[in-house]
Amino acid sequence: MRLILLGPPGAGKGTQAARLVEKHAIVQLSTGDMLRAAVAAGTPVGLKAKAVMDAGGLVSDEIVIGIIRDRIAQADAAKGFILDGFPRTVAQAEALESLLDGENLKLNAVIELKVDQSALVQRIVKRAQEAKAAGQPVRKDDDPEIFKTRLEAYNRDTAAVTPFYAARGQLSAVDGMQPIAEVAAGIDAILAR
Repeated sequence: MRLILLGPPGAGKGTQAARLVEKHAIVQLSTGDMLRAAVAAGTPVGLKAKAVMDAGGLVSDEIVIGIIRDRIAQADAAKGFILDGFPRTVAQAEALESLLDGENLKLNAVIELKVDQSALVQRIVKRAQEAKAAGQPVRKDDDPEIFKTRLEAYNRDTAAVTPFYAARGQLSAVDGMQPIAEVAAGIDAILAR
């Protein structure tokens, strides 16, 4: 199973991806996680990405596509994967389509988590408060001002990916403002088609 979860930051893509990983025994390919790992490891790609990520921006297509290409070639992705946070632009969606075609792979689903963007900032503030209360570090991108910058970047660049997949007849949508279990049930119904 190969699928893409779309939606703005804070929509719940990571939460749903984690559930799907366990349920279907596939891997989650989160560009954010892969980039954070590269930053933590101090790799050349990580060092390039760090400054952009710290400012709430998006790293270049070249860096992200290279990370995805390398990652889907690994053995644990052979059974399937969930792309979370990729593609972020139409150029990335086109590059992914070419990459998958070259590997004779097809996407099983592209699912958009539709959310009320005005409610997302409050969701992020709550997530940061819960992390602090649990004694966990707060992600830098959970800062409300950085989050607003990320949301603006999503609306400017990534929102165009949705019509790209809709035009290909691959897009399905789930109301991401529902409780987690109901969002999960909506995703499961799409995957069962």
